[in-house]
Amino acid sequence: MKTKWQSDWKTRFWAVVKYELLWNIRKKKFIGVMALALALATLSLALPVLVRNIAGEYLPQNPDYVISTGVGVGGLGMFLFAVAVAMNSISGEFESGSIVPLLTKPVSRTIIFIGKLLAAFITLLAAYASLLLYMAVGGWIIYGPQNNLHLLPLSLLGTLISTFVWIAMVIFIGTLSKSSLLAALGAFGIYMALNISASIISVFTSQAWILNYLPGSGAVGFIKENGTSMSVSTGTDNIASNIIKCVLYPSVEVAYLKFSFAPGNPFTELFREPLWFVLLRSLLVAFAYIIGLLAIAWHSFRHGQVLE
Repeated sequence: MKTKWQSDWKTRFWAVVKYELLWNIRKKKFIGVMALALALATLSLALPVLVRNIAGEYLPQNPDYVISTGVGVGGLGMFLFAVAVAMNSISGEFESGSIVPLLTKPVSRTIIFIGKLLAAFITLLAAYASLLLYMAVGGWIIYGPQNNLHLLPLSLLGTLISTFVWIAMVIFIGTLSKSSLLAALGAFGIYMALNISASIISVFTSQAWILNYLPGSGAVGFIKENGTSMSVSTGTDNIASNIIKCVLYPSVEVAYLKFSFAPGNPFTELFREPLWFVLLRSLLVAFAYIIGLLAIAWHSFRHGQVLE
């Protein structure tokens, strides 16, 4: 039998979640990012058809289009969704002063914090599921019957985990600074710095392993399967694609190459490692950042002073 305290706790918790969900779906930033994602998805589906029609060629069937594309938002898209959902989540409450009446309610700060995180998860789940369904239907119409559609939930899960790394980063900066602008600009600066440096470190140095422990795109490696070479990015932004590759090609190894300006072969192989190990490491790194950053943000939110 449920106690009155348990019933009240759940009522307060879901009130926070509902409040945050309604706020998320009304945000102009979120609506804009969702519209942009749908526009880019439509372009990725329609552009090959238009090009082939102009060239007078038939569009060949591609039974792996949907599974290779996934949600189709990419690293930058995941970052923009994270900013749109989490930018004002806590820092916006302090800036607008709405945190004061919120904290006067019989709701603990921990309930508020967890409720906001759950609302962000539900918002992203709905957005990404809609995009994935859109890509699946469009891919089936344009490219014909598709393979491995049963793996799409794994792609959705991987994209959610990758996005939550950036959500944790935005909430972490926003909670400590109590500024939505700093939350967005700080996270954007980190995102750009990591992605620009990753492309340089991965190709031109022997220290690509460092990128495996940083959020973002990570190091670039290559796998060969059935005579075809495919690139693999090892960072937290590519968990979804690596899950799919690992299921489809469980025994392959990822080779890391270094570019050299010396004459002859411009690329030198540095080392190899199994693809499953790359995926496992990126998952552990992602959860380490999510848990670590959110734990610090939660502690700061719990003990932070509210100035009216």
